Amino acid sequence: MPSLTPNGFSFSSVPFIREVCIGLLAVLTLLVLWQRFVRTRLNLPPGPPGHWFWGNTFPEKRSFMKFTEWTEKYGPIFSLRCGINTIIVLGRYQSAMDILEKEGATSADRPRLIAADRIMSGNMRILFLGAGDRLRKLRRALHAHLQPKVAATYEPLQVFNSKVLIRDILEDPNGHYDHAKRYAASVILSLTYGKPSPSFKSDPDVVLVTQCLMRLGQALHPGAHIAEYLPWLRHVPFYGKTLRRYHQEEIDLFRRQLRETRQQMAMGKAPSSFGKYLLERKQELSLSDDEIAYLAGSMFGAGSETTAAGISTVILAAACHPAAQAKVQEELDRVVGRDRLPSFNDWDDLPEVQAFFLETFRWRPAVPGGLQHRATKEIVYQGYRIPAGATIIGNHWSIGRDPALFPDGETFRPQRWLDDAGRIRTDLKFPNFGFGRRVCPGMPVALRSLFINTALLLWSFAISQDPLRPIDTLAIAEGVTAHPLPFAARFAPRMDPDAMKALLAEES
Repeated sequence: MPSLTPNGFSFSSVPFIREVCIGLLAVLTLLVLWQRFVRTRLNLPPGPPGHWFWGNTFPEKRSFMKFTEWTEKYGPIFSLRCGINTIIVLGRYQSAMDILEKEGATSADRPRLIAADRIMSGNMRILFLGAGDRLRKLRRALHAHLQPKVAATYEPLQVFNSKVLIRDILEDPNGHYDHAKRYAASVILSLTYGKPSPSFKSDPDVVLVTQCLMRLGQALHPGAHIAEYLPWLRHVPFYGKTLRRYHQEEIDLFRRQLRETRQQMAMGKAPSSFGKYLLERKQELSLSDDEIAYLAGSMFGAGSETTAAGISTVILAAACHPAAQAKVQEELDRVVGRDRLPSFNDWDDLPEVQAFFLETFRWRPAVPGGLQHRATKEIVYQGYRIPAGATIIGNHWSIGRDPALFPDGETFRPQRWLDDAGRIRTDLKFPNFGFGRRVCPGMPVALRSLFINTALLLWSFAISQDPLRPIDTLAIAEGVTAHPLPFAARFAPRMDPDAMKALLAEES
């Protein structure tokens, strides 16, 4: 017999009542979700419409250019949605400074990346670490080895390798990008592990690091891995098998490099290096062996990739903009002359050299789409709400084309960096090395590399395009950093090649 209620009706005899209750529960759930997500979106910055369920679709390539288009349409700050995640894009200099610099304490965090960080990097890569004590500890260790006063002691190493780059181009101009990578790998290997890299192509460790960075860049692309939307997948045994193999290959490489440094220390033959510094202060820094291995390895990987890209972009800009190149060469001939090579002592007297590489940073930034930040608290900006937990992106490509600071932004014009007296402007900045508390700690070393290589390259060669193989300046390889795809360039020595080689050898 069915049980009766006081009024004589049975739930089992009236089945639709159960469905009504379930329906009411569903409506209440939807109301909660609406309160949390849809209502919040009413206060978000405007942005392009997306699919009702999964949100906006991101281009597979050159998303930074699409972000630039949306900046023009929706304004200096706009919003996107990826599933239930909110993404705020900053496309103009002032909005980026206001949110990523002035609100640096709130915006210094990183989004939780499953594929690139948790699986491929074992949650040890400093680039992806969230804000907190652990990040501060690792950045202090990097700063001790890369701060300006220490970076100045690396100048002889940079000069030596820059002269090798000139000799390499004299002998094999078609391989200019490989020569730039050899320069960068040699300098960073010396700083990180105390050893040079005689050849980019023949050093298997350099090749492997480059491969690891390429894989990392692929994993960072929006939509590349479903685990970014379903984080629990990382706990499924069969998911991410390839990503885990990539991590094992990378950590094995970093451990081996550090093991060699430790062996040299035991024999009393280890030169000064970042790896040696970390091992000597392991207890003081409270770092595990793998944290040390990853910190040193990440410095090597990121430093070599960005420096090589920067040198290649200088060559690209010189080949495509002969008038700008000629201004630099006039200054070099006047200040340095033809009887000696440019040096770091000439820094203050070569503003045209500085302006040239500063303009390459803006024109073809190393990370055109910027690295992702995360808001740890709600930020209110110009009447809009940036929710806690939102991803924030400072889009370098559109920031470098901000008409308020960089009129005619598509034009390569180094003179924009010079004041009326011909000195470098102090009121004009471009965030090529990041924002706020996440600024790249290697900036002092990188700036020195770009200065000496720009000076020596343009002192040594008149660089031009090959008329039969014109350069596409928008042919960009995207990864963790961006660099020009292989291009043809002509290098005409500006003095007798034998005399140039003799001068390079004389000053070595």
